Amino acid sequence: MNEKFGVRIAGTGSYLPEKVLTNFDLEKMVDTSDQWIIERTGIRERRIAPENMVTSDLAVEAAKKAIEDAKILPGDIDLIIVATTLPDMYFPSTACIVQQKLNIRKAACFDISAACSGFIYGLAVAKSMIESGPFKTCLLVGAEMLSKITNWKDKTTCILFGDGAGAAILTRSETNKILSVYMEADGRYSNILELPAGGSRMPASEKTVKEGLHFIRMEGKEVFKLAVMKMLEASRKALEASGKKIEDLALLIPHQANLRIIEAIAERLTLPREKVFVNLDKYGNISAATTIIALDEARQQGRVKTGDIVELIAFGGGLTWGAAVIEL
Repeated sequence: MNEKFGVRIAGTGSYLPEKVLTNFDLEKMVDTSDQWIIERTGIRERRIAPENMVTSDLAVEAAKKAIEDAKILPGDIDLIIVATTLPDMYFPSTACIVQQKLNIRKAACFDISAACSGFIYGLAVAKSMIESGPFKTCLLVGAEMLSKITNWKDKTTCILFGDGAGAAILTRSETNKILSVYMEADGRYSNILELPAGGSRMPASEKTVKEGLHFIRMEGKEVFKLAVMKMLEASRKALEASGKKIEDLALLIPHQANLRIIEAIAERLTLPREKVFVNLDKYGNISAATTIIALDEARQQGRVKTGDIVELIAFGGGLTWGAAVIEL
């Protein structure tokens, strides 16, 4: 039986497109207002990628920064995992396209589809693959271009989403710094947050395009209720598995979907505001990219340092949810 290796995050990076779409811009597009959006979501602006960019472009920019931060060479990477809701295409995987753009010759590559929980699901997979021995260095990316599947005439969803990517380099270490990862899903709720058309159930056609079935559809109230409950559950179970307590956390990084969800979770976990990271006011919901972008920003801002204990929690379509406790 192979020796079990430790795993650590050696570097992080993030990339946000330059274009900013504010609530005031949205006021000119749909029947909404800056005040209405802030009161219900906490979002003030979001980033939108240019038309000529694709998901792999965002992923590559974040990956370059993570590689530099980890002080490795692209050729050191032998595993690439991309978590995304909207890949460049169904196949080949966006991970393979990222590999080609980074000129990495030898690496296993695949995508993960777990919606907003994608980065945490990817973390669990990368951790297992490095621990068990075959791989030494993983590039794990959360990358999203949700602006391309957002209905800009639907005020209940177009206010929520943005584009961006975050990346982490995971490597072998003497001790395991990924202390625990917890994941769960419940497919009974798969229809309350979905992209209805484009797959085998409803292939693209003139009819699906006319009916707007290639845009995100969400039952917001139901998602809100379940998000609070399931992220709390995931947070507690991941902490228990890691042997840590809530007071051991230097920072909680929740999925950036709605400020009221984040505040409800912080209150129930009895965490002070300064121990909860929030950046959704600037970026909105970037699905699988939210937690890794937030972790990278927290590191850049000095909110966390080497040796600190951080917990990531997320919830998304599927429904999926999960949490990870990490020692930096």
